[in-house]
Formats: sequence, structure tokens, C-alpha cells
Amino acid sequence: MSGVSITRPTQTATAPAAGTLRTSGAPFAPSRAARELGLKRSEFDLAVHLGCVRTVPDEGGGGRRVGRDEIDRLRNDTRFPETLRERVRSVGTADGAKLMDVTPTRFTRLARLGLVTPVTFYLNRYRAVVWLYLADELGQFAAGTDSAPLLTGRTSPSLRDQLAAGIDRRPRNWRGRQLGFLLRTADDPWARAAVVASFLDPGQVTEIANDPYERAYLNRFRPEQPAHGVPGSPAARLAERIMTADDPDEIGWLRADLTGSLAEARDHRPAPRPGAEQVPPPAEKLEQEAGRSVPPQQDSHPGAPERTRGLLSRLRGRNPRPARDRKRAARV
Repeated sequence: MSGVSITRPTQTATAPAAGTLRTSGAPFAPSRAARELGLKRSEFDLAVHLGCVRTVPDEGGGGRRVGRDEIDRLRNDTRFPETLRERVRSVGTADGAKLMDVTPTRFTRLARLGLVTPVTFYLNRYRAVVWLYLADELGQFAAGTDSAPLLTGRTSPSLRDQLAAGIDRRPRNWRGRQLGFLLRTADDPWARAAVVASFLDPGQVTEIANDPYERAYLNRFRPEQPAHGVPGSPAARLAERIMTADDPDEIGWLRADLTGSLAEARDHRPAPRPGAEQVPPPAEKLEQEAGRSVPPQQDSHPGAPERTRGLLSRLRGRNPRPARDRKRAARV
């Protein structure tokens, strides 16, 4: 079903005042940049995903950072930090329903049908999924002329049938949005392929990338997904299910996208492989080398002490000079 499209607001940059840019110096790490912009870390991450805050690759390979000129550009906005906070403000079902002037039940139905798309989620203490939506997008949806029939009156029979069948497009729509977020900052073909692979079950990835060295290289570029609970905990497993594609159509186009992205990555740079000197030798060679390095088996038998005494005797016989000195001393 094609839902009502939600257009992201146009992001305009305010020109910084003269003499305020600090273009010199190292760029800020995400935590420092969030403090400079007066945002929580979760708000900052969302601002980066939405393109409100531009980042640059870290030359040291430590992720992405925010340049000082970008910080100045945002801080020089006349309504800083309200403008930035409004762009990243997210709300749950209750507040979203108030913004759209509908009941929470109707809002949930609209979200399940995929007419409004969540931007993030978290698990509460009861391990229930709490979806969050951009307040700005909800306001635009409510103000659209095409949305009016969906906000008032009875739901159409076709939509009611989908709801009765248990449809819930929130996880899939979130994954699609998250995929776009991550691809925006993936500068390397292998990184782009790894982003696509991160939304597929490992078995699906193995069928497409059957080379173990390529899979290891994809894992190296695998993006960090939001953490929910201790790894292996019920909450973490639930979040992992949400992050993994389960709809047949979605799996199909992700597999096709991964196949194309992987072909592009191979053309750009093959996955690294160990050199010839790093290849482990055959088992027979290992056994032969082990046999040469271990003393003969009979050394551990009762005959070994005799060989030891013979060795000590030879060592004593190498320097007979002290005995001759004693005889010479006796004659004197």
C-alpha cells in the first residue's frame, strides 16, 4: 500500500557572522559537539541522521566528527538552540495524537498502516516497544489536505481489513528510514554494502557473500546499531528482531541491493586475504615439525637417567686439570 508521503522540512543554513568562525583546530567528537549545541546525545545522533548537523570523517579512523565551522554555523542561528531542537523533537503516541488532534487509538492505527513513520524507538521497563515520531512531520501530515479523511470519520473498509489482519508497518518503515540514515554517511563501497547487510539475517548474507573473507570484511564495516539492553538479554533479542528484515518483499529488495552493492565493492577493492606466509601449513607438515621439536620418546623411559649420568660423567671428564693439580700438590 502506498501511504501518504511525508516530506522532510527543507533545511536552511544561516550564514555565520563575520569573524566568528573557528576553522582551525581539530573537529569535535560527537559527545563534545552535542554539548556545544546544547543537545542530548540521542538528539545529536538524530540531528546527524536527519542531515541537520554535517559531519566529516575522522582522519584517525575513529568514526565521524563535527567541524568547528559547522558548530559556528548552527550556533549563529538567531533562534539557536530552539531551531535545532525543534527539528529533532520526537514524540510518542500520546503527544503525537495531541499534535494531530486525534485519539491515541486512531494515531496507532495510522502508524500501523504506515501512514506516519517512526524515527526511532526504545524499550520500556516492561520490554514493550515505544515508537517515537518527529513532531515536525506529524504537524505537516495533519495540515495536509490529503490527510483530512484519515483524521476524521470512519476508516475505510480496505484499511480496516488490513488492521484486522494484524498489519504493522512500523518496524519495516523504521528500518527503511534507518537504512537511509546510515547510507548517507557511508563513504566507502564496502561500508555501503555492510549497511545493507546489517538489516538482513546472517543466513541471508551468507547466501550472497559466500566468501568468508568478504563476510569478515563486511563485519569490519558493519555500522553500530542502537543498543537496547545487555547483549543476549530478552530486550536485546527483541531489538535485534526489529532491526532485521522479516517481510518477504523487504528481504527481496535488500538481497538485490546487497548483491549490487557487493559487486560494486569488489570492483572498487577486493576483500583482503591473508598472505601466503599467513596460510596455515597442512596437518602433515605440522605433525612433522612437531615430531622434530619433541625429544625422542625413549628419553622419557627409565633409561633416561643412565643417559643423564653419562652426560654428567663426560662433563666431569672435560676438565681433568683439578685432579692433576691435587697429585702435583701431594708430591710437593
